[in-house]
Amino acid sequence: MMKIIMGCDHGGFELKETLKKVLIEKGYEVEDYGIHKQERVDYPDYAQKVGEAIASGKGDQGILICGTGIGMSIAANKVKGVRAALCNDCYSAAKARQHNNANVLCMGARVLGPGLAQEIMEAYLNASFLGSYHEGRVEKIMALEK
Repeated sequence: MMKIIMGCDHGGFELKETLKKVLIEKGYEVEDYGIHKQERVDYPDYAQKVGEAIASGKGDQGILICGTGIGMSIAANKVKGVRAALCNDCYSAAKARQHNNANVLCMGARVLGPGLAQEIMEAYLNASFLGSYHEGRVEKIMALEK
């Protein structure tokens, strides 16, 4: 089963805890990089922790949650090797994996309810990279890091 690395800031804490429980119930291995209690923190710190873990191969996919998901996605995409996708719907979540080989899903707890967030997470995790002509495009994205 896939190993998921999760992280959040104070705006995403409750949603992260809800989704973590769902993942564990479905048999995923979950590593939680924090936060572990409701406290005000800076989201770039957690985006970096999760991003570095994913880029180094410590997990298969990352999930980051803040208030809007925007800050987490911007910060995570600064980590070399990360392709973070901010998703607010199931279609975009699946396409992020299928076309862009995304390795970090970002969501906003103040934008999405827990039910929709779970559906988005499942669409993302159930999709897989299609390769083919998409591979060349992903290689071009990764070349931008050089």
